[in-house]
Amino acid sequence: QVQLVESGGGLVQAGGSLRLSCAASGRTLSGYAMGWFRQAPGKEREFVAAISWSTRSTYYVDSVKGRFTISRDNAKNTVYLQMNSLKPEDTAVYYCATSVVFGTKDIFRYDYWGQGTQVTVSS
Repeated sequence: QVQLVESGGGLVQAGGSLRLSCAASGRTLSGYAMGWFRQAPGKEREFVAAISWSTRSTYYVDSVKGRFTISRDNAKNTVYLQMNSLKPEDTAVYYCATSVVFGTKDIFRYDYWGQGTQVTVSS
């Protein structure tokens, strides 16, 4: 079992930045790709970014390319999402999740999920 806990969310003005963290416990993230998803009120959960176990590969949804950066520290069992130039449409609950498959947007390919952290961007 893997327990994931997200943190770092909050309220920020448009154009601002936040850094989300996802800390894993219970077992190592060794071999797992990691993903970040988000869910806005009344909308389906959507893929945001993913990173391979080796950290050599990353993958982003078009709407965040150039603004968000996913990274991980395998020694700390932690994944990060640096979010810059935030927009009101980035407002959502952000979730991290594990997958044995890198680069998939399919939520059903992700096995373990955190409880989410709220990000609110004001205009």
